[in-house]
Amino acid sequence: MTTSRLALPAICLGYFMVILDATAVNLSLPALGADLGGGAGAQQWVVDGYTLTFAALLLSAGSLGDRFGARRVFLAGLGLFVVASAACSLAPGPAALVAARLVQGAAAAVLVPSSLSLLSAAYADPGARARAVGVWGGVAGVAAASGPVIGGVLTQAVSWRLVFFVNVPIGLAALLLTGRYVPRAAGNGGRGFDLPAQAAAIGALAALTYTLIEARSRGWGSPVIFGGFAVAALLTAAFVARERRTAEPMLPLGLFRDRAFGAGTAIGLLINLGFYGQLFVTSLYFQNTRHMSPVSAGPALLPEGILVSVASFLSGRRTSRTGVRPTMLAGLCAGAAGLFGLMAAGPHTPYLVLVPPLMATGFGMAFTMPAATTTVVEAAPADRAGVASGAINTGRQIGSTIGVALLGTLGFSAGTPAAMAAAGAAFLTGAGVAALGVPAQIRVQREAAKEAASR
Repeated sequence: MTTSRLALPAICLGYFMVILDATAVNLSLPALGADLGGGAGAQQWVVDGYTLTFAALLLSAGSLGDRFGARRVFLAGLGLFVVASAACSLAPGPAALVAARLVQGAAAAVLVPSSLSLLSAAYADPGARARAVGVWGGVAGVAAASGPVIGGVLTQAVSWRLVFFVNVPIGLAALLLTGRYVPRAAGNGGRGFDLPAQAAAIGALAALTYTLIEARSRGWGSPVIFGGFAVAALLTAAFVARERRTAEPMLPLGLFRDRAFGAGTAIGLLINLGFYGQLFVTSLYFQNTRHMSPVSAGPALLPEGILVSVASFLSGRRTSRTGVRPTMLAGLCAGAAGLFGLMAAGPHTPYLVLVPPLMATGFGMAFTMPAATTTVVEAAPADRAGVASGAINTGRQIGSTIGVALLGTLGFSAGTPAAMAAAGAAFLTGAGVAALGVPAQIRVQREAAKEAASR
């Protein structure tokens, strides 16, 4: 009994650290930029370096737990994350910081899939496992909501370096608890690491991210920008070709023949593009345009995060009653309304005017995501549920990477309102995809109806 109680905090600590690091750093960007230099592009890379390797490695990293044992892989990911976090806090310049962030992202990609496998091993009872997974998922909302506040307070009170160093004691505690209380989950010699496909995926995403960030300074008509897009397209084509030929693909492309699977994955990408791109721009807006201190800017972002847990809970209940499509449409439209409302953000806009749009944005994101995940997982065959979960999480991380690069560049060059308009357009596009691509019913609803009828 003691082991079960302490296994969950151990696993959740690692996941909390991964999500916290994705949002806390936003409030430290002006301070670290002033300290290390490197300009706006370097600040974008500090955020995108993390999400780039996280996104590109997530699919294939999931197979490491199957191959070598989930606990062993989880511990390795924790250790690497702690070392990379210490390197971030000690970075002497922007290049060293970005390099350490790339390693952090790789460690995060290893941590997340193996943490779910460990939950399955630690909780044999289905009811207990379902409750544990619920707690695990709720941790993401708490971390995302508290990240800006924690990042702002640490930056203001001590230094931006503490935003990264705080991961060290958290990670060490997770290592200690995991090693002592989390049960072993043996490997089964699963599929190998597809290096050609992995290299193509990393190269394509890196080329696209570089191109979007550099477009602001070089101009969209620059040969370098055209070349960057061409390289990204060629490497994407190489990835697809490899996945078609290999016997054990990282991402079985046949899954996308189901329009619900493709639509749900696209919606996950679009909402992360809009939300996390907006979060990057809004964090800088409060500090650079409104000249707020980090400790004030953090609470200013709280209206976005405060409804996350509530919206996620309501989304599950709404989905069970009305289905995934109405739930996603409601969330996407609410989020789009909030993002378009943030176009009012200017140097002298009263803060209270921004509170309702911030709340609508956070609510829309959290209300949509569980339904989109359900759509993807339930559209896939039962024996592909893990791959389906990896697909939508990879799509989300890719959306975050593109969102920070694209909306950040747009915000720096055309202003905050233009970036918010683009973010709102991403949510509206997601609503169109949901309306046209997601069936009125998917398998989980039909099965639930059958079960209810048999009672």
